[in-house]
Amino acid sequence: MDDETHSSSASVPGVEADPELAADRHAMSILSTEHWSLLSARGLAYNESFTRTNMYLTFISLSFVALALLAQAMTVSQDFLVLAAVVLGFDFVIGVLTSIRVVAAAMEDVRATQGMNRIRHGYLRISPRVAPFLITGTHDDLPGIVKTYSMAESPTVGGFAYALSTSGAMVGLITAVVGGAALAVVAMLLDVPVSPLLIGSVAAIVVFGIGNWLAVRSVARQSSRLNPRFPTPEGEVMTVERQAHDQPEHPSVGTDLSDRPSGR
Repeated sequence: MDDETHSSSASVPGVEADPELAADRHAMSILSTEHWSLLSARGLAYNESFTRTNMYLTFISLSFVALALLAQAMTVSQDFLVLAAVVLGFDFVIGVLTSIRVVAAAMEDVRATQGMNRIRHGYLRISPRVAPFLITGTHDDLPGIVKTYSMAESPTVGGFAYALSTSGAMVGLITAVVGGAALAVVAMLLDVPVSPLLIGSVAAIVVFGIGNWLAVRSVARQSSRLNPRFPTPEGEVMTVERQAHDQPEHPSVGTDLSDRPSGR
């Protein structure tokens, strides 16, 4: 029986059968309970991200409707521009706070996914035979997490489009446009001898670029703190990267670190 188990585990790179763990009758129950706890944590992170994003979009919509109604009553006067600058500035602050929370929720989801991958690795140690039936990651490092999310890590055009399709990027883009509009209104108030449209456009691009740079730094910093215990074997990492490079488009374009929980 032991020989059969070890021969089965040989087909699973980076996983060795653990007879003592398999013999522990409480191990599977504990791992399953923790697995479902982490799944619940992913669901909570997703719900908060979705709720925050929905609240922000609703707030933005109401703000612009209110400004449109005030513009009809007040005309585009100096007082209206002051009011518009205040409202847009407040919208911008809310957008920045929403972006921060969405990125934080995404990293919480990554952390929970890492824990689920680690538990899945434990499942394989108990029963290596189930390896062919698992389509998600079984290693708790970044390549294993990427495999669970089924997203390409390589910097291709498809990967860039995927990044822009995430909820965090969408919130960041809207916030950048609002910030640019606020600065354009301020330029109109101060009678700056430059086109307000040009000022607003440049400001939006700069804000969007800075926001993405800060988000990438945050993700990289959190990724360096993953401290994996069961890293992906080198050969499997190369296979995942090669498959990602060969796929210019991703079937789960609407899915990102904070867009959808799953039972993985």
